[in-house]
Formats: sequence, C-alpha cells, structure tokens
Amino acid sequence: MTPAILTMLKLQDQMNQKVHPDWVSQNYEWYRAVWIECAELMDHVGYKWWKHQECDMDQVQLEVIDIWHFGLSAMFDTAKDFEMMASQIVEAISTHDPVDMDIRTATESLAQHCLQTGGFSVTLFWNLLTAAKLDFDALYRAYVGKNVLNFFRQDNGYKEGTYIKQWAGREDNEHLVELVADMDTGAEDFADRLYQALAQRYASCID
Repeated sequence: MTPAILTMLKLQDQMNQKVHPDWVSQNYEWYRAVWIECAELMDHVGYKWWKHQECDMDQVQLEVIDIWHFGLSAMFDTAKDFEMMASQIVEAISTHDPVDMDIRTATESLAQHCLQTGGFSVTLFWNLLTAAKLDFDALYRAYVGKNVLNFFRQDNGYKEGTYIKQWAGREDNEHLVELVADMDTGAEDFADRLYQALAQRYASCID
C-alpha cells in the first residue's frame, strides 16, 4: 500500500504545481473544495424525497476520487515529506475499522468534519470509500486515471477557461471511464497511454 500512496502523493504534488509552482505555501482552502465535492456527490446519490431520483453510482464513485485528490492536497504542509505523509496515511487506514453507513451519512460526516476543522480526515474518507463500494485498489486505479485527466485539462486550457469539458454531448469524466475500461491499468505506461487516448478522442470530438 505504501508505494501506491507515495505514487499518488507525488502525482498530486506534480498536478498542483501546474496551478502554482509553490502551491503548498499558498495555503489554499482544500477543505472547502472537499465539502463542495461532497455536495456534488449528493446530487448523484439523490436526496430529493419530493421527486423521483436514481443513484448514479458511477458518478458517485468519480466524485469520491475527486474528493481524494483534494484530501491529499490538504495533508501537505512545508514540514512534511512524502514518506512521512505516506506513513501517516497508511497508519490511519490500517488501524481504522470502517463504520458501516450509507453514502449520504458518510458524505455528510466527512463534509461536517471539513467545515468544523478546516482539514481532512482519512478515516472519515475511508468510511465514504467503503460506502461507495470501492476498495484501495479501485481507488488507486481511478485516482491515476483522474490525475491524467487533470493534467490533460490543464494542458488544454482549463485554467485559462478555453478547455471544452463536454465532448460529443458527454462530460470528459464519462469518456475517461470508458477509455480506462479498455486499458491495462497495471501496465507501467498506463498513465502515458491514457493521456494519448484522451488526446486522440478530444481531438476527434472537438474538431
């Protein structure tokens, strides 16, 4: 587990450096991004008892991965190195017995913690991960995939506002899921192959 967490931490650092080279010192409000993602997740679960809604589990799981991106970012500070953070995360996971709860309750618990502390809880996130029917391996595969998409977005004008998020009537997240399903996620060049696949599809859909 530790090597995979180290990989995710390093990928997150590289991604955040695209936004700002010295991003850790900017003290961005990552906790706010987490609870807002929690709200977006709730839309996909469905909470409106006054109308018919169906849970879109694929989109729920994508939101869980987005939350992990921001959660990892929230754990960085200038005094920590990758190995220290990975050790702390592994310890939190290995000593935690996930609480059996539904997705709505798990989401609200994590969001409440973010709002009350301005931080991120690995253990509360793990409750949400479990509620969303994901495990560590699924988290890792999906995280790497979404990280590649985030790099692709930044390389194609996301920060400048020129990136087109809807391709041929579908969000880029949906294209990502479809492309990953046909790839060997365990391959060493998985990330590079996925980036190229995204680039080819984006070009064909936008042109």
